[in-house]
Amino acid sequence: MVPYNIIPNIQGEQVRIVTQKDTASAFGSGHVDVFATPAMVALMEMTARDSVQHLLPEGHTTVGTEVNIKHLRPSAVGHEVRCESKVVEVSGQKILFELQVWDDSILVGHGSHTRAIVDLERFMRKL
Repeated sequence: MVPYNIIPNIQGEQVRIVTQKDTASAFGSGHVDVFATPAMVALMEMTARDSVQHLLPEGHTTVGTEVNIKHLRPSAVGHEVRCESKVVEVSGQKILFELQVWDDSILVGHGSHTRAIVDLERFMRKL
Protein backbone atom coordinates (compact mmCIF):
# COMPACT_ATOMS: atom_id res chain seq x y z
CA MET A 1 0.00 0.00 0.00
CA VAL A 2 1.27 3.46 -0.90
CA PRO A 3 1.56 5.77 2.12
CA TYR A 4 -0.51 8.92 1.63
CA ASN A 5 -2.67 11.17 3.70
CA ILE A 6 -5.62 11.93 1.44
CA ILE A 7 -8.84 12.26 3.39
CA PRO A 8 -12.34 13.60 2.71
CA ASN A 9 -12.85 17.37 2.70
CA ILE A 10 -9.49 18.26 1.11
CA GLN A 11 -10.30 21.16 -1.17
CA GLY A 12 -8.73 22.77 -4.19
CA GLU A 13 -9.37 25.80 -6.36
CA GLN A 14 -8.15 27.10 -9.71
CA VAL A 15 -9.07 30.25 -11.59
CA ARG A 16 -8.78 30.77 -15.33
CA ILE A 17 -9.68 33.53 -17.76
CA VAL A 18 -11.55 32.06 -20.73
CA THR A 19 -9.51 32.62 -23.89
CA GLN A 20 -10.22 31.86 -27.53
CA LYS A 21 -8.26 28.58 -27.20
CA ASP A 22 -10.77 27.47 -24.51
CA THR A 23 -13.82 27.83 -26.77
CA ALA A 24 -16.03 25.19 -28.30
CA SER A 25 -15.01 26.51 -31.74
CA ALA A 26 -11.32 25.95 -30.94
CA PHE A 27 -11.90 22.47 -29.49
CA GLY A 28 -14.17 21.45 -32.35
CA SER A 29 -16.88 20.48 -29.89
CA GLY A 30 -19.23 23.18 -31.14
CA HIS A 31 -19.50 26.25 -33.35
CA VAL A 32 -19.67 28.95 -30.70
CA ASP A 33 -17.03 31.06 -29.00
CA VAL A 34 -17.87 30.19 -25.39
CA PHE A 35 -16.07 28.10 -22.75
CA ALA A 36 -16.05 24.56 -24.16
CA THR A 37 -17.22 21.56 -22.19
CA PRO A 38 -13.88 19.78 -22.84
CA ALA A 39 -12.05 22.84 -21.45
CA MET A 40 -14.27 22.79 -18.38
CA VAL A 41 -13.59 19.07 -17.85
CA ALA A 42 -9.84 19.70 -18.15
CA LEU A 43 -10.08 22.51 -15.57
CA MET A 44 -12.00 20.19 -13.24
CA GLU A 45 -9.42 17.40 -13.62
CA MET A 46 -6.48 19.76 -13.05
CA THR A 47 -8.10 21.25 -9.96
CA ALA A 48 -8.74 17.80 -8.47
CA ARG A 49 -5.24 16.57 -9.38
CA ASP A 50 -3.46 19.57 -7.93
CA SER A 51 -5.44 19.47 -4.68
CA VAL A 52 -3.87 16.14 -3.66
CA GLN A 53 -0.58 15.93 -5.59
CA HIS A 54 1.45 17.46 -2.73
CA LEU A 55 0.25 14.66 -0.41
CA LEU A 56 1.64 11.85 -2.57
CA PRO A 57 5.10 10.33 -2.24
CA GLU A 58 7.69 11.19 -4.88
CA GLY A 59 7.16 9.23 -8.10
CA HIS A 60 3.38 8.97 -7.61
CA THR A 61 0.57 10.88 -9.23
CA THR A 62 -3.12 10.49 -9.92
CA VAL A 63 -4.82 9.67 -13.20
CA GLY A 64 -8.41 10.35 -14.14
CA THR A 65 -10.66 7.31 -14.44
CA GLU A 66 -14.19 8.71 -14.52
CA VAL A 67 -15.92 12.04 -15.13
CA ASN A 68 -19.62 12.75 -14.66
CA ILE A 69 -20.44 16.41 -15.18
CA LYS A 70 -23.18 18.80 -16.26
CA HIS A 71 -22.35 21.98 -18.17
CA LEU A 72 -25.21 24.30 -17.24
CA ARG A 73 -24.46 27.73 -18.72
CA PRO A 74 -22.06 29.36 -21.20
CA SER A 75 -19.15 31.57 -20.19
CA ALA A 76 -17.84 34.17 -22.62
CA VAL A 77 -14.25 34.79 -23.70
CA GLY A 78 -12.67 37.15 -21.17
CA HIS A 79 -14.73 35.90 -18.23
CA GLU A 80 -13.02 34.50 -15.17
CA VAL A 81 -14.10 30.97 -14.26
CA ARG A 82 -13.30 29.37 -10.91
CA CYS A 83 -13.23 25.64 -10.23
CA GLU A 84 -13.62 24.24 -6.73
CA SER A 85 -12.89 20.62 -5.89
CA LYS A 86 -13.52 18.61 -2.74
CA VAL A 87 -12.50 15.07 -1.86
CA VAL A 88 -15.66 13.22 -0.82
CA GLU A 89 -14.43 9.62 -0.61
CA VAL A 90 -11.18 7.68 -0.57
CA SER A 91 -11.27 3.95 -1.24
CA GLY A 92 -7.89 2.28 -1.57
CA GLN A 93 -6.15 3.94 -4.50
CA LYS A 94 -9.33 5.69 -5.74
CA ILE A 95 -10.30 9.25 -4.84
CA LEU A 96 -13.78 10.65 -5.55
CA PHE A 97 -14.12 14.41 -5.97
CA GLU A 98 -17.11 16.74 -6.17
CA LEU A 99 -16.52 19.73 -8.45
CA GLN A 100 -18.15 23.04 -9.19
CA VAL A 101 -17.27 25.68 -11.79
CA TRP A 102 -18.40 29.26 -11.30
CA ASP A 103 -18.51 32.29 -13.58
CA ASP A 104 -18.62 35.08 -11.01
CA SER A 105 -21.51 33.97 -8.73
CA ILE A 106 -23.23 31.81 -11.36
CA LEU A 107 -22.79 28.03 -11.26
CA VAL A 108 -21.86 26.99 -14.81
CA GLY A 109 -20.94 23.35 -14.21
CA HIS A 110 -20.80 20.66 -11.56
CA GLY A 111 -20.24 16.96 -11.17
CA SER A 112 -17.98 14.23 -9.88
CA HIS A 113 -14.58 12.93 -10.88
CA THR A 114 -12.64 9.83 -9.84
CA ARG A 115 -8.85 9.66 -9.87
CA ALA A 116 -6.57 6.70 -9.10
CA ILE A 117 -3.21 6.94 -7.36
CA VAL A 118 -0.45 5.36 -9.45
CA ASP A 119 3.28 4.78 -9.28
CA LEU A 120 4.24 6.77 -12.38
CA GLU A 121 7.17 4.57 -13.43
CA ARG A 122 5.16 1.35 -13.09
CA PHE A 123 2.19 2.96 -14.86
CA MET A 124 4.31 4.02 -17.85
CA ARG A 125 5.91 0.57 -18.15
CA LYS A 126 2.46 -0.92 -18.79
CA LEU A 127 1.99 1.10 -21.98
